[in-house]
Amino acid sequence: MPDGTQDAIETLHAMLDAAGSIVAFTGAGISTESGVPDFRSAGSPWMVNKPIPFEAFVRSREVRAEAWRRKFAMDDHYAGATPNAGHRALARLVGQGRSPAIITQNIDGLHQASGVPDAQVIELHGNGTYATCLGCGRRHELAEIRPAFEATGEPPDCGACGGPVKSATISFGQAMPQDKMIRAQQLALEAELFLVLGSSLVVYPAATLPVIAKRREATLVIVNREPTELDAIADLVVRAEIGAALGPLAG
Repeated sequence: MPDGTQDAIETLHAMLDAAGSIVAFTGAGISTESGVPDFRSAGSPWMVNKPIPFEAFVRSREVRAEAWRRKFAMDDHYAGATPNAGHRALARLVGQGRSPAIITQNIDGLHQASGVPDAQVIELHGNGTYATCLGCGRRHELAEIRPAFEATGEPPDCGACGGPVKSATISFGQAMPQDKMIRAQQLALEAELFLVLGSSLVVYPAATLPVIAKRREATLVIVNREPTELDAIADLVVRAEIGAALGPLAG
């Protein structure tokens, strides 16, 4: 562990103990500790199975089939991923009533798997563990879609309205859910301690949330292995694995 890191972790826990309302904003870094590949690292399977832009998905049935092929190829890399100490620590804060909700850029559902109620996870980029119809919004389960797709190669259509069915993630070019962004902004405004965990803070508008919190005089803590563009305005920067930084909270 680099010099000063343990001191920074101890300072973080003192801040957590003193804070009344804690809002965590999580990025890929919390889930890589569970074996989930991130998007930007060299050699990431995302480089082979690049997400298809929303416009192309909507326009072509052939492209939709390719999108589903890539989706299931990536799912194989997620198989077996379970919540780690970082996820469990946040779940404990939520369970204790010290954190009203978790804001996440992740699509893996690991916060819910750690015990956080779905209503208290704000998924800015959607969720990759199920699918929805782009026409009527009906939910579709991957356990039903995958066998049919692998048998026929045909992309799924909605049984209710016939519309195209897509993974419930937010694709490039697809509008971010405004209700979730508004709720996330409100949480940032109300937080006493805003905790950034494993986000590179380069994807906007989500990366504005720490700035919103800081402007309302929240304490801002960034836990990330690499520097971010917002380190300069943070009250504390911790260069450590999230599990190591939050592990004592996990119980």
